Amino acid sequence: MTVVPPALIGLLYAAGMSLIREPHRRRFNAVMVAGAGAAYLSGGGLGGWEFAFTAAVTYCAYRGLESWTFIGVGWLLHTAWDVVHHLNGNPIIPFALDSSLGCAICDPVIALWCLAGGPSLVDVARRRVPGLRS
Repeated sequence: MTVVPPALIGLLYAAGMSLIREPHRRRFNAVMVAGAGAAYLSGGGLGGWEFAFTAAVTYCAYRGLESWTFIGVGWLLHTAWDVVHHLNGNPIIPFALDSSLGCAICDPVIALWCLAGGPSLVDVARRRVPGLRS
């Protein structure tokens, strides 16, 4: 597993989400981080801690309905949980042993985008590259 593919997946996620207009983009991402928070529930291998983690990310997701910062914090929590699973638990994809490591590389890319306010990357590109205006 290399660093580049998971990082690109994070960038592709942000680019894809950029196609959704605000405030729907923020709310949709709050739902996405809630789902990520529950990803290990059916077999993560860390017992009751899986429920505690899911509760923490669910709180971030709820607050994220109105705050990009909380969505970013939720993704950073998931990054840490991915590292714990890579070292001591079960992988997020049972048949891909390094999948939690890949997720731990992808998630902070998404988190940084969220902490920046989840801007439309399409709009950012249009402002910075002459001739891209529609």
